[in-house]
Amino acid sequence: MTRLGFAVVVASMGGALAQTWCGKNYMEGSPIVPPGGQFPIPATSSSPLLAFRCAPAIKPYLPEDALTPTAILIDTPIVYSEIAGTAPVGIPEEGPLGVLSVSIESEGKLLSTGIVPLNATKFELPFSLLALEPKKGTYDVTCSATYATLSGVETFTASAELAYAPSPTDGSSVVKLDARTGALLAKPATGKGGAYETVMPVGFYTAFADYLAANLSTINEAKEKGYTILQEVITRMEEVGMYLMYDMRWTYMNDTSVTEQVNLVKNSPALLLWYTGDEPDGTSDPLNATAHTYDLIYELDGYHPVSLCLNCYDYYWSNYTAGADIVLQDTYMISNNVTFSVEWHTPCTVDYGCCGCDDCKGVFEDISDRMDLFAYRLWVNGWDRTKAVWTVPQGFGGAEYWPRTPTGQEFVVQSVLGINHGGMGVVSWDAPTTDDIWEYGSMLAQSSSTLKEYIMSSAATFQHVFSNQIDIGLWTVGEKTLVLATNLNYANETFDLATVPGLKTAPVVEVLNSGATLEGNVITFTSVGTGGFILG
Repeated sequence: MTRLGFAVVVASMGGALAQTWCGKNYMEGSPIVPPGGQFPIPATSSSPLLAFRCAPAIKPYLPEDALTPTAILIDTPIVYSEIAGTAPVGIPEEGPLGVLSVSIESEGKLLSTGIVPLNATKFELPFSLLALEPKKGTYDVTCSATYATLSGVETFTASAELAYAPSPTDGSSVVKLDARTGALLAKPATGKGGAYETVMPVGFYTAFADYLAANLSTINEAKEKGYTILQEVITRMEEVGMYLMYDMRWTYMNDTSVTEQVNLVKNSPALLLWYTGDEPDGTSDPLNATAHTYDLIYELDGYHPVSLCLNCYDYYWSNYTAGADIVLQDTYMISNNVTFSVEWHTPCTVDYGCCGCDDCKGVFEDISDRMDLFAYRLWVNGWDRTKAVWTVPQGFGGAEYWPRTPTGQEFVVQSVLGINHGGMGVVSWDAPTTDDIWEYGSMLAQSSSTLKEYIMSSAATFQHVFSNQIDIGLWTVGEKTLVLATNLNYANETFDLATVPGLKTAPVVEVLNSGATLEGNVITFTSVGTGGFILG
């Protein structure tokens, strides 16, 4: 590995590097052995269950937040599956469900009380930080609820961790995770002051020695084109105001190396987040490896979230995801044969083989399915308020499993599909890439400052439409709606927005055009075209 003080080299693509990939044998002549590690399917329940949950709205809070509105988010869904933290609840067979009386405590101190409806989502109970002292680490929070029924009073409890950190004494940056949306909040990467703002990362993985060090003007070019995140070369990033996702994939299981790198980089105002395991599920890293490094980084820093990327469809997902605030998925499905490996000359099934896209069908929907699957698993585990999902569009090809590189329009389809299915960041593997991808990606990056005002707004209501392989996300804030629509067909298509109930279709402001235009109520798409419009 080549490292120049502040930079590390990123890893190779998601090819099979071990004797197994995703726990599966893949080499010709090797036996079929079921990999194990599948995510457990929650048992169903014939009677209603309450999944009472709580989480701080922001991580971390700082002393500067003590005189501003602060909140604990309460979720009270009624479910019929035994997801994490559920308990039987005696709701009436008909009529109003009623309410919960909720109290929140930490270290024997009552932080907040309130009335919360059943089946509420992200209900905010305000509390005051003045009852607590800032400290390194977290406070254990207990949320308690009572529910009055005809047969008596039922009680429920949930736990959470509250990060209330001291202000950095060395002037280092702080990046906050907003549990209401999954978005990151950061000050400008230049370190020259400014307020916290939502950050919608759009950018690329890249290497220092082989690419950026040879031409530092690449960073200036990326900034001009609107990209908000590249990995490496901190000083120039601070100068131009780009955020850094610092990658420790090669050494994240080496505590000494992690300690050196975190202490070296953590004070940079350009640092947005840490990156540890790159496809640790593929290489079958130790199941506690990512969580161990996560805890170490928080001991050393505590002011920036930790991320990793998973490649497998279903291999010890919870174990690896436990070590991240942000989990990325890299479903590379452009041009590869997903049923027979051209590298290893073996079939690819649920328990054998490696085709570069684990358990994929070879269609764009592999991306949305993976995003939805990750979101579902977060919800099942009770992690949907404390972790977010990002997407990794394929920006490479012409080698290994992938005979060709995606077109620029295919790149945008992949990206928008991830966003429409909950992605709060877009980081492609990898740069350098083709001019076509660079230019089309720039369209998306330059529109992100407008898109984030809807996608990352806690006031937004979201609606999703999928029809004839046209995927549409709609975020409404006040009287205006962002429509982000992408055509998964390799053919021209149209979609009539008049079929979406209650949608105002005029006036119109176009914010993204990668092969889609809107006239009247009808969006007209080119083959794999994408468009973004603000209506109202």
